[in-house]
Amino acid sequence: MTIPAFGLGTFRLKDDVVIASVKTALELGYHTVDTAQIYDNEAAVGQAIEESGVARDELFITTKIWIDNLSKDKLIPSLKESLRKLHTDYVDLTLIHWPSPNNAVPVAEFMQALLEAKKEGLTRQIGISNFTIDLMQQAIDAVGAENIATNQIELSPYLQNRKVVDWAHEHDIHITSYMTLAYGKALADEVIGRIAKKHNATPAQVILAWAMKLGYAVIPSSTKRENLQSNLQAQTLMLDAEDMAAVAKLDCNDRLVSPEGLAPDWD
Repeated sequence: MTIPAFGLGTFRLKDDVVIASVKTALELGYHTVDTAQIYDNEAAVGQAIEESGVARDELFITTKIWIDNLSKDKLIPSLKESLRKLHTDYVDLTLIHWPSPNNAVPVAEFMQALLEAKKEGLTRQIGISNFTIDLMQQAIDAVGAENIATNQIELSPYLQNRKVVDWAHEHDIHITSYMTLAYGKALADEVIGRIAKKHNATPAQVILAWAMKLGYAVIPSSTKRENLQSNLQAQTLMLDAEDMAAVAKLDCNDRLVSPEGLAPDWD
């Protein structure tokens, strides 16, 4: 199985807001939805999916295990609770949301528990999120690279994370980009704006197309129908080598997500 290149993110969206976003996205033709235990919206996402009428086998649903549930005695029960909230017997992808702070739960313990969840049929694929090179190596040592579907990391024109990306690719680990639009900051970039004008596209379409051309999966979120529709069209925007080179030069290691007490020692 592969990771879909384009999907819907639900970070910071709750209750009626996330229900409306997910239902609108599915109506527009989205098939991939990304949620997480800590988002406190799995039940609402599940309700939206159920009410949409879209068949389960046409969807790709991702959730993520929160740090409180990483121990081998908590991980599978917590995932079963996520499935109950999502109104499904399985998810397509389950990620470790963040590595355990201060290695309170060793990587081998939670990765092996996650692999067991896969063997039990609770999740079709497993993966990681916010993992550094050292942590990726530990995960590979625990379950093998063939069992790590993706590493979901912050990645935008301003944080291109090339060291981590290159290492992941060398070890056959796919990359999913989150915060691809840099909290909207990159939408106002002059370089992005020029490329957008050249292609009669929006800045968001340019950034998402850039990430997908590099082989990353993207999961932008929106509460507005017009933006959800517009973002979808990034899949058909073809950037040329000149465009890609121009965006590559925007990298300035501008990391926006690094929660104190949670973030690892970034590469």
